[in-house]
Amino acid sequence: MSLLRHRDFVRLWTGDTLSQFGAAIGQFAIPALAVTQLAATPFEVGALSAAETAPFLLVGLPAGVLVDRLRRRPLMLRADLCRFVLLLTIPVAWWLHVLTIGQLIVVALLVGLLTVFFDVAYQSYLPSLVGREHIVEGNAKLQVSQSAAQVSGPALSGLLVQVVGAATAVLATAFGFLASALFLLRIRTVEPAPMRGERRGMRAEIAEGLRFVLHQPTLRAITFCTGTSNLFFSISAAAMLLFLIRQLGLSTGVAGLLMSASGIGAVLGGLTATRLARVFGQARIVWLSQLVAGPFAVLMPLAQPGWSLSLFAVSGLAWGFGAIVYNVAQVSYRQAICPDHLLGRMNASVRFLVWGTLPIGGLLGGALATWLTPRGALWVGAVGGILAVGWLLASPLRTMRDLPTTQAV
Repeated sequence: MSLLRHRDFVRLWTGDTLSQFGAAIGQFAIPALAVTQLAATPFEVGALSAAETAPFLLVGLPAGVLVDRLRRRPLMLRADLCRFVLLLTIPVAWWLHVLTIGQLIVVALLVGLLTVFFDVAYQSYLPSLVGREHIVEGNAKLQVSQSAAQVSGPALSGLLVQVVGAATAVLATAFGFLASALFLLRIRTVEPAPMRGERRGMRAEIAEGLRFVLHQPTLRAITFCTGTSNLFFSISAAAMLLFLIRQLGLSTGVAGLLMSASGIGAVLGGLTATRLARVFGQARIVWLSQLVAGPFAVLMPLAQPGWSLSLFAVSGLAWGFGAIVYNVAQVSYRQAICPDHLLGRMNASVRFLVWGTLPIGGLLGGALATWLTPRGALWVGAVGGILAVGWLLASPLRTMRDLPTTQAV
C-alpha cells in the first residue's frame, strides 16, 4: 500500500512540509538580517551559523538516550511549540528597535537545541509509524518536501526580505513550526511505549549507541563521510551570502534565486531517489550519488557577475540532487539495520558525529572568508567536500548492492 493512503503519515508529511518551508525561509532571512541590517562582520556571520548547529555537539548524545526513554511524538510537539515562541522574539525585538546580533545568536542556539531533540525523535518515530518495509518510500517523500522548500525558500525569502524586511520574514519560520505541531496533534496511530529494560545510567547508554555506530564498518564509513561533507559544506555555507551580496554585489532577491538552484536539484533527487535505488541498488547508490555529484562543487567559486553566475546555479543544482539521493539512501540504511530499542541512540550518535562538524565549519568559514575572502572559503569547502566520498569507497559498502534484510546486533 502506498503511503499516500496512510492518513497519519500524510499528516506527518504535511506538517513537515510546512515546517520545512518556514525553516528554508529562516535559513536565508536570519543571516540576511545580520548581513544587511545589523552590519555583522564575517566572523559574526560564522558564529551565527555555528550557533545553529553547536547543540548537536553539546547535547546530541544525551538526546538519544532521552528519545529512547520517552514517547517520541509528544517530544516533537514540545520542540515545535518552543521553537515557534523563540523565533517570534526576533521580529518583536526588531519592531521595538532592540534587536542585536547577540540575540540572533542566542535564539539560533536555543532553536538548534530543540532541533536536536526534534530531529532525533523524528527519525526514530518514522519506522514505528509506517513500518520498516516503507521507510525508503517514507524518507523519499519527506525529502521531496525538504527539497521543494529548498527550491522556493531562498527565492521567496529574498523577495520577502525586500518587500517586508528580513525581521518580519522570520515570522514565516515561526509559523512553520506552529503548523508542524498542529498536524502532529492530529496523528491517531498509537505510538508503542518505549522499552523499559534495565537502565544502566546515561553514560552507559550513550556508550552503547556510539559502539553500535562505530563498530559497524559500513555505518562508520557513512558517518565519517557525512561528517566530512558537512564540515566543508558549512565552510561554504558561512561564506555564500557574503560572496553573493558583498563580493559580487548582488541584491538579496538575486542571491536568494541563485541559492534556490540547490533546491531544484534536491526536488529532482527526492522524486527519483527510490527509482535510482532500485536501478543501481539501495546500498550502491549511497556512494555513487556522492561520487557523481561532488565534483560540481568547484563551479561555485568560479562564478562572476554576468553569464558565469550560472555556474553557481549549476553547482547548487548538482549538489542538491546528490545530497538528497544520498540522504534518502543512507538514512534508510541506518534505519534498516538498527534494532528498535537503539534507534534514538543510533540516530543521536550519528547526528552528534556528523552535525557536530557544522559549527566548526561555520566558524572556519567565517575566519576563512576574512582571511582568504569569501571566494577563497568557497574553494576550501568545494575541494574538501569532493574528498569526503573516500570514506565510502574504502568501506565494504562499495561491494554491496541492496539494504540488508536483517538488523545488526
